[in-house]
Order: sequence, then structure tokens, then C-alpha cells
Amino acid sequence: MVVVFALVALVVLAAFAALHRYAWLRLVRDTTRGPGLARRTGTVVMVAGPLLMVAALVAERAGAPFWLQRVLGWPGFLWMALSLYLLLALLAGEGVRPLVARLVERRARTKDTAPIPAPVPAGTAPTEPKPEPEPERETAAREEPSSSSRRLFVSRVVGGAVAAAAVGTVGYGTYGVLRGPAVKRVTVPLAKLPRSAHGFRIAVVSDIHLGPVLGRSFAQRVVDTINSTQPDLIAVVGDLVDGSVKDLGPAAAPLAQLRARHGSYFVTGNHEYFSGADQWVEEVRRLGLHPLENARTELPAFDLAGVNDLAGESEGEGPDFTRALGDRDTSRAVVLLAHQPVQVHEAVKHHVDLQLSGHTHGGQLWPGNFIAAATNPTLAGLDRYGDTQLYVSRGAGAWGPPTRVGAPSDITVIELASTQA
Repeated sequence: MVVVFALVALVVLAAFAALHRYAWLRLVRDTTRGPGLARRTGTVVMVAGPLLMVAALVAERAGAPFWLQRVLGWPGFLWMALSLYLLLALLAGEGVRPLVARLVERRARTKDTAPIPAPVPAGTAPTEPKPEPEPERETAAREEPSSSSRRLFVSRVVGGAVAAAAVGTVGYGTYGVLRGPAVKRVTVPLAKLPRSAHGFRIAVVSDIHLGPVLGRSFAQRVVDTINSTQPDLIAVVGDLVDGSVKDLGPAAAPLAQLRARHGSYFVTGNHEYFSGADQWVEEVRRLGLHPLENARTELPAFDLAGVNDLAGESEGEGPDFTRALGDRDTSRAVVLLAHQPVQVHEAVKHHVDLQLSGHTHGGQLWPGNFIAAATNPTLAGLDRYGDTQLYVSRGAGAWGPPTRVGAPSDITVIELASTQA
């Protein structure tokens, strides 16, 4: 098993190095006139970027000193997003390059063949200029640098467009995350919901991912947005943090300000188990949230249940649907908090009316949405499986790069509707 993992890691690293060499060839070597400051600077960037990215990933997973994680996090994780869009833009640029080269060549040919009229003395009739024969060796010497200059010009035009597209995409996607999630409102009808609970509002937030990059100010922005919706209940459905309570306790402190008439509830996501789920369960409880560890609580109008994330199975703390739902009154509606959408299949077996999930990030970075859609029953939004409805939030934050492209962050206010109303 270790040998297989090592081989896979070597293949991935080799592919990663090859892609960066390709980017260096197109963006640095082909756009510079040989060794010099510009080429040296570009080379340093192309080498330092991937090294910082790997260092940021290793530092986070290995539990390096938090100050080091923060130093490496911003440049390292941003390079992760930037390298993706540089590669995609370069591939698109390969299709555009021949067209640009043809236009430049045509323009140069037109300029070279255009006749230059000779000055004509006053009072004399113009005569056709007689071209002077030029030695073949001199012509070739004159054309060679011109051809080389045109190739350099094409490389710079395409390379500049590639860099601008990648930087612009990542910059806008990062701004979208840092300004905070938007509020979505979705109405979900439940057949078993009593008329008295018609219009009950649940604020659903997932995948905040507090860590070396997104810290206390981001948490405060999320809390303020949730509170502004004045929900009846708040559901935090996992992946709250990427780190320990020791490092991220201050960042999570604004959660104590969450306000809802029927309280705030929390279930674990897979990332909580990377840094100690038990300590975070206790921390959120201290902050005033109610952890639902394979448990259920009876609210006046419906049951609210929660199950642990699948990642807890490695620690003997996986999801237990029987414990959470086994002995309930099935005539009452039940809303289940479960981090991963794939858990809906068990929810169907236990006659859950509505499951609230996150985990997918909506793909976070296009075209990652195609991969996320292939590995999850629902990528984002409201769906139905048998008699169970599933709502998947795209999440409030971001993992790795603080960037989203094609998958804007959200906090969703689910308004429950009684079919008896």
C-alpha cells in the first residue's frame, strides 16, 4: 500500500512539474530575448509558486506552527488557483496563437511589399522607380531578425493575454469570497409540517473553513450576515475550521454572537476530523451552539436531527442514523443535518423529510464542478430522493485558495412551508 501511494505521488509530482515547465516555456522563455532580468524574474516566480503551494499544503496538514501556516497560506494557496487558470488559459492560447501569428505575418508582408514612391523634382514627370538588385545573402540576413521579432511579438501578445485572464479570474474570484457570502432564500414544502410552523426559517451555513487564510474578520462577516436574516434556527452543517482550537479558537469566537429564536446547531464535517473533532464539539458548545452528535432534539413543530460526518468512521465516531432517528415519532416531520450529500441515501431509508448538507462547495473552482457533480448525488440546490428532499449549500468560505469561480458562496435561508396552510 505504501509503495502504491509513493508511486502515485511520484506520478502526480512529475505531471505537476511538467505542467509548470510548459507554463515557463510559454510565459517566460518564449516572451524574453534570452538571459536577462526579465527571464530570471519569471523563472523565480515559476519555481517559487509551486514550492510555496506544496509548502502551504504540507504545513496545514502537518500542523506546523500557525504563524508559518499563515505566512505560507496566502501565496501558496493563491498559486494553486492561479496555476489552474494559467494552464487553462495557455491551452486556449494554443488555439489562438496560429491566428495571431497569421495576422502578424500578413501585416508584415503587406508592409514589406508596399511600394515607396521616390521624390520627383518639380516640373518633371514621375517615372517608375527601378528596383536595385540585392544580394541574396543580405536579404536573408535582413529577413531573419524580422521573423524572430514577429515570433517574439506573438508570444508576448498571447502570453500577456493568458496572464491577464488568469490573474483577473483569480482576483475576481478571491474578491467574491472575501466580501462574504450572499443570502439565498428557498421555500421547501413539508407534508408533515403543522400549519403553526408555516414560514419557519432555518439559516443554513456550511464550509466556512476558518484557517490560516480566512480568520476572525471573515467569521464576523458570516455571523453578521446570518443574524441579518433573523432566522428561527441556525444550522452549521460542518467544515467550520481547518486547524486546532488552540490556533483557531479566537477566529471562531464571533460564533458566540449567533442569534436565533430556537438556537444554533452544529454537526461535524470531514475537516473537523483532520484537527480533532472532539475539541471542536466542545468549543462550539462553549460558544453557545448545540452539537448534534448522532442525536435528535424535538422542537415544537418538528424534529431536528444530526449525524456525524463519514470521516468520523476512522475514529469510531461515524454517522449513526439509527441512534439519531430510530425511536422517533414518524408522524412528525424531521429535518436532518448531515455534512455530505451522499448521506441522503441513508436518510431516505429512515424516512427523513429534509436533509441539509454542504461539502461540495458547488465545485468552488470551475471546472471542478464537473468532478464534484460526479462524486455527489447533488452538487448544489434543492433535490428530491424518494420522499426525502435534499438541500445542498455551496458553502460560505473556501478550502485552499480563498477563491471561487463559477460557484459563488452562500448562506441559505430555508423557509419551511406547511402543505396544510
